[in-house]
Amino acid sequence: MSSDRLTVSLDGEAREALDDLAKKTDRSQSELVRRALTFYAANYEAASTDSSETLEEYYKMLAGGEHVLLDIDFLHCFLEHVQEDGEPRQAFVDATDQVSDYHAEEYRDRFDSLEELLEWLALCGFLTVRRTTENTYHIVFPSADIRWFMTRFIERSVVHLPFDVEMEAGVSKVLLTEKP
Repeated sequence: MSSDRLTVSLDGEAREALDDLAKKTDRSQSELVRRALTFYAANYEAASTDSSETLEEYYKMLAGGEHVLLDIDFLHCFLEHVQEDGEPRQAFVDATDQVSDYHAEEYRDRFDSLEELLEWLALCGFLTVRRTTENTYHIVFPSADIRWFMTRFIERSVVHLPFDVEMEAGVSKVLLTEKP
């Protein structure tokens, strides 16, 4: 290993982080700093662009254990197999509604606007949001099944929020308007 030396000034937050990592990992401070620099260099674009906020949100979702990464094709497969004669089985609808109602309680103190909620849901990858006016959004879905699934979820999960939502369904999209 090279013996290049570098003197670095640390603020309190950085010092605390370095000390905590050294205790948790049982690694030397020098090794941790080298690894951190290498990691930062390898992930520079993600760490220094607006996408870093998205990565932070993904981390929060996944770290909580409530969410998982799901290939969209698996979701299509899943939604296709919970149907009977082209309609979702009632047991699936009931279970979906139960989860939606749980999220309605969770969202009660979390979101103040439809925009905040839609940004959060867009992170899941089930929909794409396009704002058209101050309170109106076009929501595009990858399939009719996902449109049904997410539209039902949105309708039920916003019931306790400080706004009403009006929906107009199209072929592959939904027009959502926030009503105060």
